[in-house]
Amino acid sequence: MKFVTFKVEDIEKIGLIDDQGNRIIDLRALQVAGGRDVTLPATLLECIQLGEKFPNEVRELMQGVSNEKKGQVAYELSDERVHLKAPIPRPSKNIFCVGKNYAAHAIEMGSEADIPEHPMLFSKAPTAVIGPNETVLRHQDVTDQLDYEGEIAVVIGKKGKAIAKEDALDYVFGYTLLNDITARDLQKRHKQFLLGKSLDTSCPMGPYLVYRDEINDPHSLNIETRVNEEIRQTGNTSQFIFDIATIISTISKGTTLEAGDIIATGTPAGVGKGFNPPKFLNAGDVIEIEVDGLGILRNQVER
Repeated sequence: MKFVTFKVEDIEKIGLIDDQGNRIIDLRALQVAGGRDVTLPATLLECIQLGEKFPNEVRELMQGVSNEKKGQVAYELSDERVHLKAPIPRPSKNIFCVGKNYAAHAIEMGSEADIPEHPMLFSKAPTAVIGPNETVLRHQDVTDQLDYEGEIAVVIGKKGKAIAKEDALDYVFGYTLLNDITARDLQKRHKQFLLGKSLDTSCPMGPYLVYRDEINDPHSLNIETRVNEEIRQTGNTSQFIFDIATIISTISKGTTLEAGDIIATGTPAGVGKGFNPPKFLNAGDVIEIEVDGLGILRNQVER
């Protein structure tokens, strides 16, 4: 199941991408079409907080409602009235991020000595989040070194603390794509990551939130990042230094994870700063992040 948050004529809705991948089914409208009361919340974040009740309800609706009625509450993705948002347009807390989780990226940012022994964690502010096809601000008055980082993000599905590694994947609701856009000069100047990682529009996410049962192995996913169609990053999650279970377990030692929390798992080698000379983002650049099963996250830097 591929869940989305979308707007139609300024009305925000929650939806499911159909099996053909070209329509969005309005889930609350589907409840009405199926002769049920509207019990699903209005936001995907609140739906995730329902736990297993949410995907179970969606499965029942998709099996119990006729294709004809589904068509009556569906929108073509190509409809110009339809605008995809980030799956969770406003997270309830900062996004957890893992730095240098691919050895080659750690080396391109320094040397082999920079490969971490423990997960390196930082965060991005919720106000940084935008959706697919939305504009990334250039922030020319703030930075000269705007960079991209294609990543896979994990969305937590239930509350937990001190989560054992062997249980950690049971706490995952699903997966999405995330661009950890970074102002490298701010990162260096302030000696901490928060400001350089949290500029407005510096956290594109989407296009979908894919439920965990559609991803057979989150540690065998190919990821590719392109800038203006030039391939910049290629990697596979099998190259993680710290796997998803380790990351979740590490964060949850003393820190409560909650349904809807987002964890970005790190970026492979090929970021702009890693080139000689660097290839930072310029006005008008188009960034695309692609992972089989998770779609393509596309954004353009403002002209």
